[in-house]
Amino acid sequence: VQLQASGGGLVQAGGSLRLSCAASGRTASSYNMGWFRQAPGKEREFVAAISWRGSGTYYPDSVKGRFTISRDTAKNTVYLQMNSLKPDDTAVYYCAASNKGFNSRLAISDRYDYWGQGTLVTVSS
Repeated sequence: VQLQASGGGLVQAGGSLRLSCAASGRTASSYNMGWFRQAPGKEREFVAAISWRGSGTYYPDSVKGRFTISRDTAKNTVYLQMNSLKPDDTAVYYCAASNKGFNSRLAISDRYDYWGQGTLVTVSS
């Protein structure tokens, strides 16, 4: 499975961005998907996860109510809609694919088997 993240950029605080993660590979649609982010000098942080059918989602409290993860199975693409962005959301955002079960443990990066290259999101104050 290969993952290609895109959609990052510069946005003012309070603004919105939508990230995309295009997955390729014969079995890509059968993977649970997640988004993580990493700010300079900080550890990688879980942002959102979605089940392979799209019926389940999971968020940490830091983004709940502001970020929405979704997927278009026909296009093998996962999206992260980010609203009400804050300067603290500035980071490189990574998408990842997991063949493990869909549960809260998908908040752990080690549960993922494939990673995209990352896309930079910068939120100015």
